[in-house]
Amino acid sequence: LKLLISQAAVATLVCIHFRRPRAALVQGAMLAAPPCARRGLVAGGRSFATMRAAVLSKVNTRMAPQVVDIPKPRAGEVLVKNRATGVCHSDLHVMKGHIAFPTPCVMGHETCGEIVELGPGVASAASSASGGELSNELRVGDPVVTTFIMPCGHCPSCVSNNEDICETFFNQNRLKGSLYDGEPRLALPDKSPLYQYSMGGMAEYSVMPANAAYRMPSKVQAMGNNAAIVGCALFTAYGAVKNGGALQPGARVAVFGSGGVGMQIMQVCRAFGAADVIAVDLDQKKLDYAKEHMGATKVVNASASDDVVAEVISHTPHKKGVDVAFEVVGSPVTFDQAVSAVGDGGKAVMVGLAKIGTRGSVDITRLVRRKIQVRGSFGAKARVDTPVILDMLNRGVLTLESVSARYALDQAADAYEDLDAGKIMGRAIVEF
Repeated sequence: LKLLISQAAVATLVCIHFRRPRAALVQGAMLAAPPCARRGLVAGGRSFATMRAAVLSKVNTRMAPQVVDIPKPRAGEVLVKNRATGVCHSDLHVMKGHIAFPTPCVMGHETCGEIVELGPGVASAASSASGGELSNELRVGDPVVTTFIMPCGHCPSCVSNNEDICETFFNQNRLKGSLYDGEPRLALPDKSPLYQYSMGGMAEYSVMPANAAYRMPSKVQAMGNNAAIVGCALFTAYGAVKNGGALQPGARVAVFGSGGVGMQIMQVCRAFGAADVIAVDLDQKKLDYAKEHMGATKVVNASASDDVVAEVISHTPHKKGVDVAFEVVGSPVTFDQAVSAVGDGGKAVMVGLAKIGTRGSVDITRLVRRKIQVRGSFGAKARVDTPVILDMLNRGVLTLESVSARYALDQAADAYEDLDAGKIMGRAIVEF
C-alpha cells in the first residue's frame, strides 16, 4: 500500500509538470516507464534515462516495444537520437533464424538522427577546425546518417582499404551483438544483455562507433526522414556498383531483384553512366516503378518469362550478355541467372543474403574460358564512400524517393511482416 501511494504521489507531481493524465501515469508506474518519461535526453545532458526500443525476444516471434535504459557511449563512440530507421530484409534473416545472432536483441541497422552525446576521445577529435558542410567532424547537435558497417579503423582489413569487411565489426557485432569492447550497450530492465544488430536502430537512441555516423549536408537534411535509408539501402548499392562491379560509363547491366537495395543499385548505375539497366523481378508493379522512378531502361518479368536469361541477353547489343549483373535476392535460382546473363569478361556481383549454408552453382568451364568474374559485395567502405554518397545526394545526382511506407515504433513488427509479404514498394522506414 505504501508503495502504491508513493507511486501515485510521484505520478501526480510528474503529470503536473508534463500536463499528462494522472490515471494513465499511475498505471504506467506499476507496469513500465510512462511515455512522458522516455524521451528526456537532450543535447548536452540527460534529464531522463529511459527510452523505447522494439525488442526481438527470440527468433520467429514478433518484436515488441519495451522500455529500456538509454545507452551511454564509451570511448570513440557517439549517442544518436534517432528520427527514423530503415526496414531491411537483412533483419528478416535474423528474425527467422536464417543467420545466427544472439537474442534478445534490437534490430535496425540504418538510421538518421541527431548526435546528443560524444564518448571520450570523440570530442577532442572533433574540435579542431570548423570544416566544410561535407566534412565529418562530429559535434553534439549534428544531424547524421548512420551506416550499418561500423569500421573499427585499425584491424588488418581496415588498414588495407577493406573496411567493408572489417574484422572487428564481424567478430564483435555480427557474431556477438556487441560493440568493440565485447559488450552491448543495451540492457533489459533486469540488467541482462540486450544485443544490438549494428547500432540497434529500432530504438529511440543508439550508440555506435564514431566511424558509423556521418554529418548530413543541408540538402540531405531537407529530405527529412527518408535519409534513414542512406546507411544500408543506398550504402550497399553504392558499394556494389563502385567496388564490386567497378562500373564504367556505357556499361550494360542487369539487376536481379527490384526491392529496396535493387532499386538503389539501378539509380547508382545510371549515375555512374550505365547505358542500359535491365530490371528483373517477379512483380510487375515493382518493375514499372523501377522504370518510372529508379533508372531502369528495360524490364523482364521473370514470372511471365519462359527463359529469363535469354530474355535479358536479348536486350543487349548483338545478344552478347550484360557487362555486369547484380544479384540482390539471395536465391540459388537468381544466382545462376545472374552468372549466366553476363557476357565474356563480365562480372556477376552477389549482394543478396541467404540462409547460412545456401549454395549457388556455376558452369565451371564457361567461367574459366570466358573469364567470368563472380564477386561478393556486402556494403560500401564507410569512411571513404559515405561522404561521396552524401555529396551525390546533395548535388541531386541521387535521390531518396524510393521510401514508400512509414510506420511508428509500435508498428515495427507490422513493417517487417509487410516486407516479408512483398507489400512494400522500394523501402519502408520506422519513424520516432
